Amino acid sequence: MSFGDPNNPYGQQGQQPGYGQPQGPPPGQPGYGYPQGQPQQPGGYGYPSPPPAPTGYSGQMEMPGLMKTARVFLFIFAGFQILAGLVIGIGMGIVGAAASHSSSNAGNALAGIGIVGGVLLVGIGALSIFLGVKFATGGTGIRVTTIVYASLGLLGGLGNLANGGNGGAFSAIISLACSGIILASMVNSSASAWFNRPRY
Repeated sequence: MSFGDPNNPYGQQGQQPGYGQPQGPPPGQPGYGYPQGQPQQPGGYGYPSPPPAPTGYSGQMEMPGLMKTARVFLFIFAGFQILAGLVIGIGMGIVGAAASHSSSNAGNALAGIGIVGGVLLVGIGALSIFLGVKFATGGTGIRVTTIVYASLGLLGGLGNLANGGNGGAFSAIISLACSGIILASMVNSSASAWFNRPRY
């Protein structure tokens, strides 16, 4: 049986390449246009391969500095509010216990109001801690809640400044300054970009 003329480009050549068959580079050697020592990267048909991903970049955004400051103030506020709530609650509990022995209705009412105020302060302190913790992962809802929280802090500071004496004026000024910084950190464009950033 004959496989045809070896000089005929249209005949069957067996395992030997002929004139009409494409030939690739020998095994272990780079193809045309590829420098020695670099492996050939598979690309799309007619398109080069995409560049490798950059190293050392996580793609995550860093929290703006003013927001970090506001977060610290939220934690400081929380400490003072929880401490004040506990002191008021315990103090008014003692007043209530003393009033119950003397059957004084005014003392009982004052103790009840004081205990409710103490519990409210502890709750606001817990909210402040929650907001500070959620700055890292929260969305627009945390931002809006923090704006409301800081606005109420400003109103409370103004009320204390109007009603307080020398000691009350100092704490009111501190409260106004801290609440103002928290509010300013929430209403700027960097806060909007931070709370609307994509989560991975």
